[in-house]
Amino acid sequence: MERRMAGASPSFAEQFLPKLVTVLREGYGRAELRADAIAGLTVAIVALPLSMAIAIASGVGPERGLITAIVGGAVVSAFGGSRFQIGGPAGAFIILVAACVADIGVAGLLTATLLSGLFLMAAGFLRFGTYVKFIPYPVTVGFTAAIAVIIFASQIKDLFGLTLAVPEPGPIIAKLEALWAARGTATPAAVALAAGTVVVIQGLKRVRPGWPGMLIAVSGAAALTAALDLPVETIGSRFGQLPRVLPAPSLPDLDFSTLVAAFPYAVSFTLLGAIESLLSAVVADGMTGRHHRSNAELVAQGLANMASSLFGGITVTGTIARTATNVRAGAHGPVAGILHSAYVLVFMMAFAPLASAIPLSALAGVLAVVAWNMIEKEEAWNLLRTSSGDALVLTVTFFLVIFRDLTEGILVGFVLGAVLFIRRMSEAARVEERAPLAEADRADEVSPYDPGAATDSDILVYRIKGAFFFGAASTVGSVLDRIADRPRAFVVDFSEVPFLDSSAAHSVELLARKMTRKGGRLYLTGTSPEMRRTLLALGLREPKASYATSIDDAVAEARRDLS
Repeated sequence: MERRMAGASPSFAEQFLPKLVTVLREGYGRAELRADAIAGLTVAIVALPLSMAIAIASGVGPERGLITAIVGGAVVSAFGGSRFQIGGPAGAFIILVAACVADIGVAGLLTATLLSGLFLMAAGFLRFGTYVKFIPYPVTVGFTAAIAVIIFASQIKDLFGLTLAVPEPGPIIAKLEALWAARGTATPAAVALAAGTVVVIQGLKRVRPGWPGMLIAVSGAAALTAALDLPVETIGSRFGQLPRVLPAPSLPDLDFSTLVAAFPYAVSFTLLGAIESLLSAVVADGMTGRHHRSNAELVAQGLANMASSLFGGITVTGTIARTATNVRAGAHGPVAGILHSAYVLVFMMAFAPLASAIPLSALAGVLAVVAWNMIEKEEAWNLLRTSSGDALVLTVTFFLVIFRDLTEGILVGFVLGAVLFIRRMSEAARVEERAPLAEADRADEVSPYDPGAATDSDILVYRIKGAFFFGAASTVGSVLDRIADRPRAFVVDFSEVPFLDSSAAHSVELLARKMTRKGGRLYLTGTSPEMRRTLLALGLREPKASYATSIDDAVAEARRDLS
C-alpha cells in the first residue's frame, strides 16, 4: 500500500493568504474569542518583562521593546501565515541589534529595520520561505545554543551590578576581560535580586506552572527595591519614566550614507529573522498538528518590521517561547496575538510610571532564565554522541556564532551540512556482488507485504523511498503529518531509504509526538542499525514508537494494540 508524496501545490493566492482570514472563514464565535482573549492575556503577561529586558540588553530604551511587541506583534498576527505565531523583540537579535546601535546609532537601527522589512517581504513574494527547510537541524541547535551563551554574557554586568570604567565591549572575550576587571564593583543587592528572580521563576515553573513566574518575580523585585530603597540601578534611574502613549509614526533617516551603513545589518536581520520566525512557526506546527504558510509568514514579518521602525520599535520576529505559551494557553487563532498586543498597550498606558522601579538586575535574571531555556540540551547531546558529522556541524556553528559572527556561523554550518550530505550520499551508493536471485527472492528484496493486511481504517501503511535527509525532511514530514490526522496506528516503512539524518529523524519524532497526543501509535519497519541508532538518540523509543522487522509484523502488532 505505497502512498505517493506528491500532492496538489497551493495556488499563488493561497500561499500568501493570512491565517486570520482562514480562521474567520471557518467560523469565529464567542467561544473562540474567549479562548483567544485568555491566551492573549497569558502571553502579554510573559511579554511585558521580556520585551523590556530584550530592548535594554540590545542597547535601547525599554519603551522600544514594548512598541515592538505592540506594533510588530499585531501586524505579525494579522497578516502572518501561522495561526499561533507571536511576534515581538527576540533574544536571538540582542547581539546584532546592540552591535548595530553601537556602530550607527538608534537612527541607523531604525533604517536597518525598515530595510530588513522590505527584504523579508521580497523574500516571501519570491517564495524563499520554502527553502529555509534546507538548513540542517544541527545548525539550528548549535546556533540557538550560541545565542543563549551570548545573551547570558551580555547580562553579567547587570546580574552582578558591576560598574565598568569603559563602555562594555561587544566581542565576548573582550567583554569577559572587562567584566572580570570590574569584579570588585559588584553590588550585593543586585546579586541578591537577580538570584531571587531566577529562583522565583524556576520555582514557580515547578510548583505552579500556570502562574506568570516572570511577572511575579519582576514585580516582587520592584516592590522590594522601592520598599527598602535598595542601592541598585532601575529602569527609572537609567532611562527615566516610560511613555504612556505610542509615538506618532515617522520615516527613519533614508539618506544615502545611512542606507549604506545600515545595509549589512539589514541583511543580517533578514537572514536571522527568516530563520527564527519560520522555526517558531514549525514549533507551533509540531505542538498543534497545524501547518503554516512559510511565504505568507515572511511577508508578514516584513510588514511588521517596517511598521515597527515607523513607530520607533526594533527588529520584529516570531518568538518561540511566547508562541509556545500561546499554544499551551489554548489559543484558537491569530486573534490571540492581536489581543496580546492590545494588552501590552493597555499596560503601557496605565502602568508605565510603576515600571520605573523595576531593577535592571531582575530583568537580567529574566534573560538568564531565557538563555538557559533556549539551549536544546538533550537534542545537542544526542547530536554530539550520535554522529561525528552532525557533531562537527553543531560545534563549528556554535563557536563561529560566539566568536565570529551570527551570519557566518549559519552559512558555514549550512555548507558543512551540505558537504556532509554529499559524503553520505556517496557512501550510500555501493556495488555488491551477489548470487543470482530467484523471482520470489527478488521480490523479497524490498520487503513486500500483502496490501489486504492493512485494510483496517484505523491502520495506515506508508513507505518512504529515497534518501531521507534535511532537504527532504520538511516535505516528507509535512506529508506524513497530514496523513497522520486519520489513523490510530501509523506504520512507516524505511526499507527503501538508503540513509536518514538527524533532521529527518527529528521530523519523525515530531510525528510520533502527534500520534501520542491523538491517542495513536507509530510503528517503524525496515530501519537499518544506523538508522535505528539515530532515531533512538532523538527520542524515538517506547512508548513513542514501536520497531518491527516487517510491515506485516507491524500491522499485526497494531491490531493487537487496537483490540
